[in-house]
Amino acid sequence: MTRIAADTLITGACLVTMDATRRILADGALAMAGDRIVAVGPSAEVEAVVTARTRIDARGKLVTPGLVNGHVHLTETLIRGFIPEDLDFAEGLFGWVIPLYEAHSAEEQALAAQLAVVAMLTSGTTTFIEGGTLLEPDAVWDAIAPMGIRGRMGRWIMDRAFDPAADQGALTDKAIATIAADLDRHAGNEGLLRAWPLLVGHSTNTPELWQAASAMARERGLGLAAHMSPDPADPEFYRATYGCSPVEWLDRIGVLGDHLSLVHMVHVDRDELDALARTGTNVVFCPGAAMRGGYGAGPCGLHAEMVAGGVNLLLGTDGGDRHDMWQQGMMMAGLLRDARRSPALITAEQVLEMLTLGGTRAAGLGGQVGALAVGYQADVVLIDTDRPEMVPLWHPPRHLVWSGDGRMVDSVWVAGRQVVGGGRCLTIDQDRLFAQARAMAPGIVERVGLPLKSPWPMS
Repeated sequence: MTRIAADTLITGACLVTMDATRRILADGALAMAGDRIVAVGPSAEVEAVVTARTRIDARGKLVTPGLVNGHVHLTETLIRGFIPEDLDFAEGLFGWVIPLYEAHSAEEQALAAQLAVVAMLTSGTTTFIEGGTLLEPDAVWDAIAPMGIRGRMGRWIMDRAFDPAADQGALTDKAIATIAADLDRHAGNEGLLRAWPLLVGHSTNTPELWQAASAMARERGLGLAAHMSPDPADPEFYRATYGCSPVEWLDRIGVLGDHLSLVHMVHVDRDELDALARTGTNVVFCPGAAMRGGYGAGPCGLHAEMVAGGVNLLLGTDGGDRHDMWQQGMMMAGLLRDARRSPALITAEQVLEMLTLGGTRAAGLGGQVGALAVGYQADVVLIDTDRPEMVPLWHPPRHLVWSGDGRMVDSVWVAGRQVVGGGRCLTIDQDRLFAQARAMAPGIVERVGLPLKSPWPMS
């Protein structure tokens, strides 16, 4: 019998594999060698053929693939909790979010991103797609690359000239050149981080920029992502300006496709849904952001219909309030079930598919990440079930979605490298990072001059 050499062997765990048959193994084992999974199966069978340098007795624990955060603004962590809750979409974005973003130095953006990565890794997220609002992407890249997370990153790109006196052609040419320069600078990078063309979206980008960014993504085998329709303002703009919905406009200019992810997509119509399904365009839903911002996703959104219609739906956290994808899964299913008064609408199993396979498909990692299967990249999450909310463990998918959260994560591997152990990130000094964040955040707020508003007295 030929034995399999492995670096790490996890035995005795309940494996939620997310493989082609969606096997759940009550007493399963998984072996990792280098950056790959080399064996998966019942513990007795795997142990009989694997010789490992490190062996982990995981009896009483769960193992899942790493999760994907399909939309996250890495540099919002130092201002979370500061922005008032009662702002409408435009006031919150233009009066608070953008000024605070622009006040960050490169060093502050880098540290904010490190804080976000710690939060993601320690709650089981191993891959992210950034929200396209990095002002200093190189500083952020250098800061998080050693931390061992997979990511798709891009610069803040807008080009539409809302000022009639501005030179629209020059703005668009500059935006296209900036994207191309960023992609060229990271061309050939085979690490965990990849540069993508990421647009702010909404009404901020011209058709020429959309088409150029889409062409660059397709030619280079990359993805493209942008915000669209969290608020009725987006469809109102497109109908007033182009006489059609945002998705119809994107279809007309030829940029829909499986390389594109549109984020939020709350205020859409049935024709838009059909176009998304027909073209294979991905949709990223951020239920926490929708609930906090009052977008109307429950009564107005068609996300359940997107799932039923075959649209690839993945989930994201969006802003800096929380980076726990387990909670996003619960919020997504709960929000849509309540809106439709249907407890069968979105199942726990469907949520897990969105958190893993749906995310890897949009990130360009389909067939490589997202399942515990031989040959896949070893992105693995070990979950402690010796917790009050996880005892007894009857049905793993239901427990994970309806009872679990990121605090249950004990250990995480990305590409076979352990990056979390005992619930703490192993690739950065967490305590030092937290102290730096506390010291750095007040300076950002002071430079902007916005007040900390509270209905209760604070002293």
